[in-house]
Amino acid sequence: MNQKSDKDHPADGRKITLTARDGHSFEAWEVGSRDAPHSVVVVQEIFGLTDHILTVCAELAAKGYHVLAPALFDRVKPHAVLAYNETGLKEGLDLRSRIYPESLQEDIAACAEELRKGNPHRVVGIIGFCWGGLIAWLAAVRHHNFDAAVGWYGGGIANHCDTAPHCPVQLHFGGEDESIPHSDVQAIRQRRPEIEVFVYDDAGHGFGCPQRPSFNQDARDLAWSRSLDFLKEHLSHKATSS
Repeated sequence: MNQKSDKDHPADGRKITLTARDGHSFEAWEVGSRDAPHSVVVVQEIFGLTDHILTVCAELAAKGYHVLAPALFDRVKPHAVLAYNETGLKEGLDLRSRIYPESLQEDIAACAEELRKGNPHRVVGIIGFCWGGLIAWLAAVRHHNFDAAVGWYGGGIANHCDTAPHCPVQLHFGGEDESIPHSDVQAIRQRRPEIEVFVYDDAGHGFGCPQRPSFNQDARDLAWSRSLDFLKEHLSHKATSS
């Protein structure tokens, strides 16, 4: 896989360029030691690789993970980072509509392959937010690239939960999320009783992002703690048993 780096932000991370198996080249944000025993792919919201997503990457790296976050919009608009407002949301939805879903999985797979470079047995997790929550779920259901998956307020998961995931999964939803019906959460619980599903009663969509009006500190902190514990449990267990 071809790769080149851009050390614009040596203290916090750096941009690298990866090439998916279909030939598409895209940027990804890399942070953390490449010698880390565990790795995580972070999947963006509908707004791109925002400061919030880069902060998530930094927090995971501080926990000892090697982290990659792919710039998924590069397939239609390279370097797109959108504002957390109605204009940004509208453009993000338009960009998303122009990307074939399986192409996104090619980018996700390229990140997993990069994280395993030099050690094909290295354990790799995935965590996604908003749009990325759905993408993380689909990665767990359709492929075998990951050893654990976490999704925050991923819309549309209920439409893709008839097939069991290939790895442990944990999902987080806001009880006041107007974009994800309660019936969807119930459908996920009924069809996939083997996965962990948490609902935060006073939280809306995007409750984990400080840049969004729906930010809920208490819900974010609890969901983040649960996510870290989940990743640690399943990735460490996988590493020990492999």
